[in-house]
Amino acid sequence: MMMKNCEKYEVGYFMPPEPSMEWINKDHLEKAPAWCSVDLRDGNQALIVPMSLNEKVEFFRFLVSLGFKEIEVGFPAASETEYEFLRTLIEKDMIPDDVTVQVLTQSREHIIAKTFESLKGAKKAIVHLYNSTSLAQREQVFKKDRQEIIDIAVSGAKLMNEYAKKMPETEFQFEYSPESFTGTEIDFAEAICNAVIDIWEPTPEKKVIINLPATVSMSMPHVYAAQISYMSHHLHNRENVILSLHPHNDRGTAVADAELGLLAGGDRIEGTLFGNGERTGNVDIVTLAMNLFSHGVDPELDFSNMPKVVEAYEKYTDMKVHPRQPYGGQLVFAAFSGSHQDAIAKGMKYREDKHMHRWMVPYLPIDPHDVGREYDADVIRINSQSGKGGIAYILEQNYGFHIPVKMREEIGYMIKGVSDHSHKELTPAEVYETFKNEYINKFNPIDITDATFRKNSTYKGDDGYTVDIHVNIAGTEYFFTASGNGRLDAVSNALRQSKLYSFDYTFVTYAEHALEAESNSRAAAYVAIADANGKVYWGVGMHEDIILASINALVSAINRLNQVSHFITK
Repeated sequence: MMMKNCEKYEVGYFMPPEPSMEWINKDHLEKAPAWCSVDLRDGNQALIVPMSLNEKVEFFRFLVSLGFKEIEVGFPAASETEYEFLRTLIEKDMIPDDVTVQVLTQSREHIIAKTFESLKGAKKAIVHLYNSTSLAQREQVFKKDRQEIIDIAVSGAKLMNEYAKKMPETEFQFEYSPESFTGTEIDFAEAICNAVIDIWEPTPEKKVIINLPATVSMSMPHVYAAQISYMSHHLHNRENVILSLHPHNDRGTAVADAELGLLAGGDRIEGTLFGNGERTGNVDIVTLAMNLFSHGVDPELDFSNMPKVVEAYEKYTDMKVHPRQPYGGQLVFAAFSGSHQDAIAKGMKYREDKHMHRWMVPYLPIDPHDVGREYDADVIRINSQSGKGGIAYILEQNYGFHIPVKMREEIGYMIKGVSDHSHKELTPAEVYETFKNEYINKFNPIDITDATFRKNSTYKGDDGYTVDIHVNIAGTEYFFTASGNGRLDAVSNALRQSKLYSFDYTFVTYAEHALEAESNSRAAAYVAIADANGKVYWGVGMHEDIILASINALVSAINRLNQVSHFITK
């Protein structure tokens, strides 16, 4: 009942007069569009504190480094700062030969004149002409009919032809935008764009850009795509026209508008990094480009170091990238959920075992490494919601421990408990320290300080051993000798020789491996023992010698059992 005000809103967009939906049968984009960054104009005008000249120069260089070949640098006739910025780029020869700067102008002679003046000395440039065409703008702002609005656009197009002829040293390309295209009747948008095209007379060598902006997003994405498709089929000289899209994000659908618009006939995208722009922003070029990448299409922009892109964006705009922003956000690859972590860890293991080239890992649409992110810091994140698989993955990837499956649940609950108690996420280093302090080489109150083995032929096979051990128990030194069916069995029997202490436990399982993540080739061993009640206690041993690592693991398990049950009784 509280949202009854919705009744005052009516559809303000216009469907094409004829259906044109063949694009709907396409399931993906097959190539990257031409990209035009408008960060320095559309994005800059949306900042609370616009960029300084030096910041704009630095940002321009950064955009070039990302691979942008077309960059809209401002509205030089409307702003002295933007005029000075453009002159700086030209006079200091900062524009690479394969990059074209774009400037915006209204259809007014003194503004067009100043615009061309600002471009003197440029090798090539796109001059972007616009005027408002929507029904609301015509009726409420300009109070002009259709023909009067067309006359504004045509007069501007003619003036641009005249000024360009006076500057033969510069290679000009012209662009026209019927501003607020989404609120313009389709037949009128068709008429005004074709009137401008007819003035400019594009050729294969000198194509014209017709830009159809969703200046205000007003419809669902398929409607915008239908409008683009209709225009694509009805523009004069279409083979020599580059159809450009400039979606805004008022409805939160700018990326969808852009993708469907490209399917429907668009050739080019104007947008900004991370969607910066007035109101809810422009279309996010990072997301668009990475969506292409995730479908196996080269976006022809370099976002391989996404942390650097985020850092630069935040530096120049003084805005923050949301932690959940697609591809760039700090947490977009992070998995805290136990089931997610387990699936990712198993997927990564599957890829490794199968030597897969194709990327197909649960919950990760792209390989984080492809955008400069790390698995340990960015993917498997440990907090109170984490699971045994994720924690085991952290210990394996960072420290080389192959935690036995039966041990993982116990470690998982322990690590989650630490995170829950401290109310914070745990770093890999903190996970390891907790694991080490609880399980690895625990030598109190029992510490076997020396062990010498020799074969014992009285046992069947080759498993029989006799051991001599020196052991410190609660500060007192002892020497024991015993035999057993294997080294650990011999050590256990030796410990049971003590007349002062009782070692009442049974073996459950044992595992060992080399620590691949360690540079000194240490080995790790895992021992599980059970007390008289069947409760299992794990110990982990580390040593350069695998035999001593296994003894350390046994001792660690015994000492952990002692901490809990005080099973050593005098």
